Amino acid sequence: MRAQLEAFLERPVVRNGIIGVILFNAVLLGMETSKPLMASFGPLILALDKLCLGIFVVELVLKLIAYGGRFFRSGWNLFDFAIVAVSLVPATQGFSVLRALRILRVLRVISAAPRLRRVVEGFVTALPGMGSVFLLMGIIFYIGAVMATKLFGNQFPEWFGSLGASAYSLFQIMTLESWSMGIVRPVMEVYPHAWLFFVPFIMVTTFAVVNLLVGLIVNSMQDAHAVEENERTDAYRDKVLARLEAIEKRLDKS
Repeated sequence: MRAQLEAFLERPVVRNGIIGVILFNAVLLGMETSKPLMASFGPLILALDKLCLGIFVVELVLKLIAYGGRFFRSGWNLFDFAIVAVSLVPATQGFSVLRALRILRVLRVISAAPRLRRVVEGFVTALPGMGSVFLLMGIIFYIGAVMATKLFGNQFPEWFGSLGASAYSLFQIMTLESWSMGIVRPVMEVYPHAWLFFVPFIMVTTFAVVNLLVGLIVNSMQDAHAVEENERTDAYRDKVLARLEAIEKRLDKS
């Protein structure tokens, strides 16, 4: 019974159907933010939203029956369970904020779509390496903020008057958002050689460190993909070996 139910849940038709319900529910949650739509179709929208939530609950119950204790060994199953559990909490009084958190159901599409799941797994795998890069960036920002405050703080207190203001301005410069005409060129009108500070800062943070982060994530995604492919290959090999053993037993009996 459990094996049949598990095979049913793993069918592409069922998975794609759940993804469709998730996307449909996301549209409904967006429609709930429109006052004209709620005034005209409010009861229908809310009823369809409850229907989608009911489908999610039934899916989780079926998974609990099919997988048993294995259900709680999967991080993705726990992820789905937590999101649906939050949606079931009554949005009244102190829990009114949970009404807005219902949009988190859209995140279930990550666990339902293997490709999106692979991206998230790659990102999570890259977190330890990213921590070192963030530490390096923090050191660079601290050094740059101290230097900018001492160099430009007197003439431009709004941008570099304090350590916090300098760090925020340098973050804006790193994102290349209005960095030239908005900050650097006005500073260069007072300090003509200020580019000797800003250009190397941009080269190090924007083009070197950020690209290093991207490289870590890409490598982690490739590793996650390789692991998944190896698991598929091992599963296929086990099936082939099991079939060969079954054929050999039949031949021996005959």
